[in-house]
Formats: sequence, C-alpha cells, structure tokens
Amino acid sequence: MKKILVIGSGGREHALVWKLSQSPKVGEIFVVNGNGGSCTLATNVSINIDKINDLVDFAKENEIAITIVGPDNSLADGIVDEFQKNGLKIFGPSKYVTQIESSKSFAKKMMIDENIPTARFKIFSDYQKALNYVLEQGAPIVIKVSGLAFGKGVYICKTIQEAEIALKETMLDRKHGDAGNEVIVEEFLEGQEVSVHAFSDGITTMLFPPVQDHKTIFAGNQGPNTGGMGTVSMSLSPEMMIEIKKQVIDPIINAFQKNGKPFIGVLYPGLIITAEGIKALEFNARLGDPETQSYMRLLKTDLIDIVEACIEGRLSKIEIEWNTTPCVCVVVSSGGYPGEYKTGFPIYGIDQAEKIPEVVIFHAGTSFENGKLMTSGGRVLGVTAKGETIEIALKRAYKAISLIKFEGMYFREDIGRALQQ
Repeated sequence: MKKILVIGSGGREHALVWKLSQSPKVGEIFVVNGNGGSCTLATNVSINIDKINDLVDFAKENEIAITIVGPDNSLADGIVDEFQKNGLKIFGPSKYVTQIESSKSFAKKMMIDENIPTARFKIFSDYQKALNYVLEQGAPIVIKVSGLAFGKGVYICKTIQEAEIALKETMLDRKHGDAGNEVIVEEFLEGQEVSVHAFSDGITTMLFPPVQDHKTIFAGNQGPNTGGMGTVSMSLSPEMMIEIKKQVIDPIINAFQKNGKPFIGVLYPGLIITAEGIKALEFNARLGDPETQSYMRLLKTDLIDIVEACIEGRLSKIEIEWNTTPCVCVVVSSGGYPGEYKTGFPIYGIDQAEKIPEVVIFHAGTSFENGKLMTSGGRVLGVTAKGETIEIALKRAYKAISLIKFEGMYFREDIGRALQQ
C-alpha cells in the first residue's frame, strides 16, 4: 500500500485523488493544499507550494512512495528536479522540459525546428514593434503572453482595437506580470479545436481520448479566456489520432530525448483541425483542468500503474484502457471570474446533485469553514456526467447544476453545443 502525495488544490487534483483512492495499491493519500472535496478522500496538508524544500521534507518524513504534480507553476519552478535530487519518485517533467509550456516562445521555436504544423507567428519583447506588426497584419489576430498565465494569457482579437488593448494590457499594464515580457503575435486559425493528452516515459507515448475544451467565460467563444469552463468527449477517426501522434506528439518527445532531457509525464497539446490539416496551437506539460475531471471518469486502468510505468521507463509494457462512454464536465464558477470575484458563500445541493445517475462532482474552489462547505476560488466545481450520448451526458450535468446553489453562481449554458450542430 503506497503513500501518495498530490500537489495542487483544484478540480484536477480532486479528480486525481478520486481515481487514486480506488486503487488497491494505494494507501494513504496526502494533498497539498487540497480543497473541500479532496479532504473527504485524503488528508489535506497546508504547505506553500512555492517552498519546494518544505515539500521535499514532507515527502521524506511521511515516506511518500510517489508524488504527482498538478499545477504548471510547480513544474516550472523545478519541483521534479529537486525531488529527484533527493531520491524521491515524482511524476512530471523537469524544469527544462516544462519550458514547452512555461515559455510559448520556446515552444514555438521548437515547433519550427521539429516541423510541427502551427500558425505563422512572430515574437516580440518591444511594445511598439509588436503594435506595428499587428497594424501590418490586420485582424483577426491572436496575442499570447509567452509565460505562464494560468490559461488566461491568450487573446483572440477580432478587431485591431481589441489587439491594441491586448498588447497594452500584457506589455504595458503588465496584467500578467513577467509572463508578458515576451508576446507572440500569430495568425488566427479557423477550425475545430481539440485537446489530446499523451502519457510519456520519455520514449513511448500513449494517447488519451480526444476532448474539446471551452476556454472563454461567455458562450460562443466570447469574452476573456479562463482556465477552462467545460469539456466534452470528441470523436476523431483512428487515422486522425495517428496523424496527431506522428505530426505533433512524437516529434516533441523525440526531440527532448535526443537532447538528453526526456519528457516524463503528460504532454498536452492544444490543437486545431483546419482546412489545411491539424495544427498545434500550444503545448502544456501536465494534465489539463477541467479535462482531467472527465478523463478520470473514463480511465479503466489503475492510474498508479501508469504513473509508475512512466517514471520507470516501461510504458510500452502496459496496456491502458478507457471507457468509451461520452463524458462531459461543466465548470461552475464564482460570478466575476476570471476577473474580480467574491468568495465565502455557502454551497448547497451537492448531495442531491450527485444522486443523478452517472454524475460525479469535483471540487476546485471550495473549503470547509465551521463545518460548512464554502466557495473559496474562481472555478468552484466541476460537474461531470457520463451518458450513452453527449446529449444525455450534458442533460444530466445541467440537471445536477440546477440543484446546486451559491451566491453569484455562474456557468456556461452552451458546453458541447458546437459538437451537436
């Protein structure tokens, strides 16, 4: 019975804990810092995730067998390197490899070097030069901060005025801090967006089923980007999945391997299917959120077996099974998110909502105060549901949401609609 440490406090981490708790090989689970959902299955421990040495000490003192890292900033800070230096098993890529996510300019250059299809782009560290380029190119156009911005650093600008505002916010107003030291200005691509994750042990890759993310706060791809407002299962042909692996995923894994810096963990490219074929929009070096909330509902194989196989370089020796039933996740957030929002409101109705068949609710921004479940973040809950079809799964998810109440509660009502048209 292995002791497991999960780093993070979002819906992704609650979903990981939920799946890990089902394993006969897993004993005690600790979560840093966890939330009001994870504490029902594991022990939440309060440690500043920026203090990696404190995390190392905790893992040693508590004889943690494996640590699983959720947040991108922890990976970018080098948590994997420090744990490995101390002889501790940890699931995730090194600080160098994580640049594929923590620096979009690094990722874009790598895409060019490895002939991975992507949008035309230029990288700027000077505001005026970036603005001049935008004026030359016209709209629609895309502005991205190079550094980590928790999913909120991408601006889809439909007009020149929107692009000017995006450049001002990122480069002059420093809305995303140092993440905006460099920006990428790239062509706007039209097509169906899709997220595909892949487990990797540094050599072998195994793909997850495809899903579609819903990034913007408002319906119809309107409003600012968020960390994700919902996901739905997608159907792609076996030929398309082979192309994604061949054109996008394996070239990245192979490049890191050739450099002596193997990618161990989960590679998660954001993709778009255009009239010209598949193109990579960005790369993430960890599990997505809310994608993980759906994936853990569908994964049949013991998660700890996959994690250990990746760490030990034997992913090719195991078989990963997925449930083929469609699954959806609808995020319920605090009003005002991703801007300013208030927290500290009691949450009602979760017990009743989870009585609906095939519904499981994962917590993100929740905590217990004086025995009451309260809101404590921007994205509060991830309502997942399975069904024979996407339509049935969505109907169950939205029925569950209708039973949940808290002040300022907000959710998108169009999750999955594009796939139903």
